[in-house]
Amino acid sequence: MKVSSFNKNLNLIVVLCLITVIGLSGCQQLNATSGVDNNTQETATSAVDNSNSEDNLSSGETNSNGKESNNQDNISLNNNSMNLPRLEGNATVVMKINGQSVTIELDGNNAPITAGNFVDLVQQGVYNGSMFHRVIKEPQPFVAQGGDPQSKDPGVPVTALGTGSYVDPTTKTSRYIPLEIRPEYDETKEGVTPPEIIYGQTITTAPELKHDYGVIAMARSQMPDSASAQFYFTLAELPFLDGNYAVFGRVTEGMDVVTNINQGDRIESAEVISGAENLKK
Repeated sequence: MKVSSFNKNLNLIVVLCLITVIGLSGCQQLNATSGVDNNTQETATSAVDNSNSEDNLSSGETNSNGKESNNQDNISLNNNSMNLPRLEGNATVVMKINGQSVTIELDGNNAPITAGNFVDLVQQGVYNGSMFHRVIKEPQPFVAQGGDPQSKDPGVPVTALGTGSYVDPTTKTSRYIPLEIRPEYDETKEGVTPPEIIYGQTITTAPELKHDYGVIAMARSQMPDSASAQFYFTLAELPFLDGNYAVFGRVTEGMDVVTNINQGDRIESAEVISGAENLKK
């Protein structure tokens, strides 16, 4: 019993360390890199964040609705957000990585803006040639993060990867999307009405789209509405990220390819093979 207790405590310490690393990197995107950061916002959340650590992302106060409040005015859904691409339904994307295919099913029903943004970037070829700049497999599997547009430029130093965003060629400005999370509901119940999607805030209740093994989610900085192009694949179940980052799909084929991704590997191509008609701009 003592050994079991020790192992549980050790695992908890390892998870907390990963979260911290992610947040820092996240500054870089999970911040996009916090583990999944947007900029290698290399702050502990780097494993997923764009700029900061998961610890910071969870530090706000919680209101009676289970939403985490933020002292700063969140960029919440505004008029610009309403003009973002939206996926009304599902779509399927196939990525070629190391000569092998990874099939991703995108859920526009529960994450219309997040999935729509991704489909739009795929169609524009934004991910073709981009790098997986942050891959964390030790001390235990975590995430493979990529999608920084500037990683396609060999002139950009490795230390800067994870800080880039998608720049709209028409407006010459960066496009950011709001944090988008729908609370969990029982879709098997007849006539059930899904709860409204929550924008611009993390939530403490269970989300409909969870950080299961093999999902795809957006990396961001500590700011809720700072996701742009960087994304990550989960290499394990990561429930401690639920409600803090927007999951928008899952790998349906080729997860073995994903688990073999190494830092520095590139996306050779990405193509929408079905559901393109569901993208609305």
